[in-house]
Amino acid sequence: MDKSKPIVISLGGSLVVPNGGIDTTYISQLNKFIRRKIAEEWRFFIVVGGGATARRYIDAAKDITGEISDWDLDFLGIHSTELNAHFIRTIFRDIAHPRIILNYEKKIERLKEPLVIAAGWKPGCSTDYDAMILVRDYKAAALINMSNIEWVYTKDPNKFADAQPIKKLSWYEYENMIDRKWSPGINIPFDPVATKMAKDINCTVYIIGKDLNNLNSLLEGQDFKGTVISS
Repeated sequence: MDKSKPIVISLGGSLVVPNGGIDTTYISQLNKFIRRKIAEEWRFFIVVGGGATARRYIDAAKDITGEISDWDLDFLGIHSTELNAHFIRTIFRDIAHPRIILNYEKKIERLKEPLVIAAGWKPGCSTDYDAMILVRDYKAAALINMSNIEWVYTKDPNKFADAQPIKKLSWYEYENMIDRKWSPGINIPFDPVATKMAKDINCTVYIIGKDLNNLNSLLEGQDFKGTVISS
C-alpha cells in the first residue's frame, strides 16, 4: 500500500468499548502499533465509532420512551463517538492533531501531524460515511474498516452455520446483499450511505476485523485475511 498517502481507518466502537467496558489491552496494542507505523513514515486518520456506549444509550432511550425518532437515536450515537474519539486522541495526544474532526465541512489546512482523530458528524449514517469523506478530501490511499466483523459473509454467520466468508466483492454485489436504508444501530460490515459514496468515488474498502498483525500485512502488501470491496 502507498505510504505517501494517508490511510483512513474506520475503527469500530466495538473495539474501543465492547460490552465489558473499555478494552484497555487492545487500545494499548493499537497505541504501540500506530506509533511504530508512524515511525516508519505512515500517516493515519482514525474515525472512531460509538460501540457499546452508543448501543446502551439507544436501547435505554427506546425502553424508556417507547417511541423515539431516528434523528434523536443517531445523535445519541454521534455523541458516543465523540467521547470515544476524545479518549483515543488523549492516548495519542503527543503525535495527533489537536483538533478532533467533528465537522467534516472544515478541512484541516496545512496538516503537519501524522495522525488525526475523528468522530461522528450528522444523523443519517455511521462513521463509515465520515471516513469516506476523509478518503475523498485528503486523497487517502485506502479505507480500512476494523471492527468485530472480519469478513463479509454470504449470510449472517451468527444465524447460519453454512455462512461463507467472501474474499472479493464489487460494490454492486455488496449493495444487493444489504438493506439500503440506514437505521440507527444497524449491524452490517459497511453502512449503506457510505457504500453509495464509495461506489460513486471508486474507492476500495478493506473489511479486516481487529487483528493488528493482519492490518500490518495489508499495509505491507502481504497476504491478509478479510474482504475487499471495490468497483
